[in-house]
Amino acid sequence: MPTLLDRRSTPLLLGLATGLLAVAAGLLAGGDAAERAGLAARWTARAGLPLFLVAFLASTLVRRWPGPVTRALLRRRRQWGLGFALAHTIHLVALGINVTIYAPGRTWQSLIGGGLAYALLYLMAFTSTDGWQRRLGKWWAGLHTVGIYYLWFIFTASYAGRAFGDDPGKRVVGILFGSIMIAALALRLWSRRRRAVPGTSG
Repeated sequence: MPTLLDRRSTPLLLGLATGLLAVAAGLLAGGDAAERAGLAARWTARAGLPLFLVAFLASTLVRRWPGPVTRALLRRRRQWGLGFALAHTIHLVALGINVTIYAPGRTWQSLIGGGLAYALLYLMAFTSTDGWQRRLGKWWAGLHTVGIYYLWFIFTASYAGRAFGDDPGKRVVGILFGSIMIAALALRLWSRRRRAVPGTSG
């Protein structure tokens, strides 16, 4: 298992596979073209979430539970981020088709918020090399820190909106995935706090 996770291609292949499988599932499950487009857009967003969480929590997991698997995840954290970027690019295409053809009328706030998330995502993907890290210096860490927390915020805000909505099905999804996002942040911050406190392990 660690050997498979340590391959550069694994996160990218997973990002491509999960994105395409989510599109296929949406197309098969929908009753008409509008429903199929909506499901493809919705499910591709969820498909990329596990890859994002690996990138978000890689250093946290290796601090709390050091071992071959968590070390392999940390070594390939950039690739997990790129895999997420690939999966979310598929989501962007599916979402673009949905909102331009079948569900127009998005608010400018959602377009700006989502557009900024994609801008940061692609900046992070483009600069995910040692060369760019050397060129940007301290700005590289700032870009990637701000970017990953902003992506966390967009995911969490989206699910929180569903959690407090009127649709019971969407409410369950919102509570489930919103809770996962909040738990991921709590684990990351708790692990960093323990590392910063003298006398604590990890």
